[in-house]
Amino acid sequence: MSKYWTELVHQLDPYVPGEQPLDPQTTKLNTNENPYPPSTEVAKAIQGHAHDNLRLYPDPESGRLKQALATYHNLDANQVFIGNGSDEVLAHCFQAFFKNLKPILFADISYSFYPVYCALYQIDYRTVALDNTFCIDPAAYRQPNGGIIIPNPNAPTGIAMSLDTIRELLDGNDSLVIIDEAYVDFGAESAVELIADNANLLVVQTFSKSRSLAGLRLGYALGQPGLIEGLNRVKNSFNSYPVGRLTSAAAIASLNDENYFQQCRARIMTTRNWLNNELINLGFEVLPSSSNFLFAQHRLHPASDLYLELKNVGILVRHFESGRINNYLRISIGSEQECAALIDTLKQLVNPVPV
Repeated sequence: MSKYWTELVHQLDPYVPGEQPLDPQTTKLNTNENPYPPSTEVAKAIQGHAHDNLRLYPDPESGRLKQALATYHNLDANQVFIGNGSDEVLAHCFQAFFKNLKPILFADISYSFYPVYCALYQIDYRTVALDNTFCIDPAAYRQPNGGIIIPNPNAPTGIAMSLDTIRELLDGNDSLVIIDEAYVDFGAESAVELIADNANLLVVQTFSKSRSLAGLRLGYALGQPGLIEGLNRVKNSFNSYPVGRLTSAAAIASLNDENYFQQCRARIMTTRNWLNNELINLGFEVLPSSSNFLFAQHRLHPASDLYLELKNVGILVRHFESGRINNYLRISIGSEQECAALIDTLKQLVNPVPV
């Protein structure tokens, strides 16, 4: 421990990301990355970018990208906020909107970065239990609060909320409701269409998952202009140039290649459905997923044992040692070959052939 740390730093319990192995032969199904490369248009945009321009700062407003996102989502440019990954966007949201007298609310099983932000920014929070099927009960959020944040689909369960459920959350609260849509493109309904009628709705999305651009770090928020202005005030007090020139060019190229985007997400959803059925055939209970991962537990084999046994043969999945989900594995949807290799290995682990 450093004697120069503040008391707050001593108290922080940072977010722990999924393991990033050094061995390129590892089958990596633990961080929900897209198994397929970005659109070839992305590579062309990066390669075609003027080399000399990299000595110049990027546009602090990311104007071209902001307009491209506004057009894509049928919004105005002043309804779009862009940041260096959706985690940074979420951090700005917590700073801009959630430091109130009342605690914010999020589910007891949710994205584990939320309590980390609360500790960092000294925000009071209260968790709300998911029901017995791991679903959100909007009625449970009708209590005094300083804001609500919910991933849709949820992480790490993969279960999606309907738009009707989101409407109930909005109608039952005067506070800000943030819907974190990191995985929305894999089968859930986006809340973007509700923005026009709900001044207390902010939707956060990312290019990391469905657009295969996790390595470029780009996220954004969509909402009514007053909310976006609040985020801009925080951003411009922290880092006026968060999005680089190459990142903006790549993102615009990705948005312009809709055919590839649709093909890629459809391919992942098809593999997800196949993997879901294969896991069930091996005795797993699998939660219904609208994301690019599955959340599963086996009736006979503890998740902690399976996690280690898979890791020992070079297959990484995610295991959370907490509460109601400590017997579940979160399995990212890899390529068809990676998922087939996982199933072949699990067959040996859960249904060993008698000697």
